[in-house]
Amino acid sequence: MWQNHTMLDHLRQRAWTLKRETYALFFAYRDPRTPWYARVVAACVVAYAFSPIDLIPDFVPLLGYLDDLILVPLGIALALRLIPAEVMAESRERAADAAQRPTSWAAAAVIVTLWLALAALGLWWCWRLVAR
Repeated sequence: MWQNHTMLDHLRQRAWTLKRETYALFFAYRDPRTPWYARVVAACVVAYAFSPIDLIPDFVPLLGYLDDLILVPLGIALALRLIPAEVMAESRERAADAAQRPTSWAAAAVIVTLWLALAALGLWWCWRLVAR
């Protein structure tokens, strides 16, 4: 029983770390010192991590959470390699400060708009394939 509690605490700590790093990526994305290619990767990781839409829905047994457990950490790792260290250090500080504030509805609106645009693009692409 005690070991399960320790494992659960460890998983909570890892989840909190991933969330904090994702917030830091959001701030790094907005920093003008971040190269454009790193911004693209960071934006994709942040949008995917905070989006309610998953590649594989969470209700699918085992596989539902597998994409979150693999794709998000891999995306974060890639973005961290592309973003300058000093930008990430400052972004982590800003993320720690922002963790004390309420949720940003503007960021939620941007993410929802991005997903709707991608869905519309996908529908348009499918329609063109069918119309041929």
